[in-house]
Amino acid sequence: MIILLFLLGCLIVYTMVGYPLLLLILDKIIPHKSINFNNSYFPSVSIIIPAHNEEKVVEKKIRNLLCLEYPKEKLEIIVASDNSTDTTENIVESLINEFPDRIILYRVKERKGKTNAQDEAVNIAKGEVLVMTDANSMLKRNAVKELVLYLSDISVGYVAGQLIYANDETSATSQSESAYWNLDMKMRQVESDIGSITAGNGSIYAIRKKEYIRINPIYSHDSIFPPKFVLMHKRAVYNPDAIAYEKAGENDSDEFQRKVRMSRKIIAINFVDFNKYNIFKYGWFSFFYFSHRACRNNLYLFHILFYIISWMACIQTQSTWILLLIVAQTVFYLSAYVLRKSRKNFLRLPYYYCLTIVAQFLGAFKELTGKSKPFWEKAESTR
Repeated sequence: MIILLFLLGCLIVYTMVGYPLLLLILDKIIPHKSINFNNSYFPSVSIIIPAHNEEKVVEKKIRNLLCLEYPKEKLEIIVASDNSTDTTENIVESLINEFPDRIILYRVKERKGKTNAQDEAVNIAKGEVLVMTDANSMLKRNAVKELVLYLSDISVGYVAGQLIYANDETSATSQSESAYWNLDMKMRQVESDIGSITAGNGSIYAIRKKEYIRINPIYSHDSIFPPKFVLMHKRAVYNPDAIAYEKAGENDSDEFQRKVRMSRKIIAINFVDFNKYNIFKYGWFSFFYFSHRACRNNLYLFHILFYIISWMACIQTQSTWILLLIVAQTVFYLSAYVLRKSRKNFLRLPYYYCLTIVAQFLGAFKELTGKSKPFWEKAESTR
């Protein structure tokens, strides 16, 4: 029992501290893989925007895309309305009248979620390259050009851009999420340079249409596509120069619900394409995936087991140091609750961390009870 307690503690510390530090070391000693760019590569591109009741942002989004630095005759914009019931479709139609040859409205008759809407839109897309982006994400003018540039290397199958939170100073919640996200982007950069990233970014990414993969719509592309492409012997890479701007959740409720939604298949995702853990075949990627995804996806389980086994070991051994370990855990969780309203980011870190763990647990509970669904209500503070 003591050995199990030690292993669980090591897994928690490794996931949140050890692995990021290890990446810093690997970045210095492991040779980086290059990308063979072809600056004359300008394929036709279909930009697909899945949208459900996005009347607040859809016009701004489309006008943002109309200003991209990419040959206009090679760019089409497809809005896949996932059974919108507000004025989203009316707004898109008015913009089609203004720009008749550049925008397409596709209506998904039955709401089945983002992934299904993307699947249906791909059926009508004419572009050689598919760029997926969210309705509330505004792209930098050269974003599509940067995504396409990385796909000019045939060894690359998936390119994720960089998401920057535009409201990182607006609230304590957005500050915490932005700090976490910036660290994750640095980790992805190292993974990309050495091999392949382990997860994508739903706000901005690109693939070739001929390599598009249809997946169970309960999952999202950003969690499934990178491993899929690696298993196809393609690289999944990160381009920090392909930038999208978005608002982070500005209150704890919105951020919590977003994290619960992200955890809707947090158990099953560990077993999808199980061959991805074959380090002898997929090398660094398998190590990255286990460390960055499998361990992080199971943090909620590690913490629950660690706390329970601490009590069991304490009762069994009457050990003072294990009792102190229980006290330390309890103080940590209580301090997270007490400091939840603090405006200082470093004081809120325990709360933000616990928020994530609880969201994971709720996502796992919903999955086990059959309540996970492929669609969700968006966080209004991100619009």
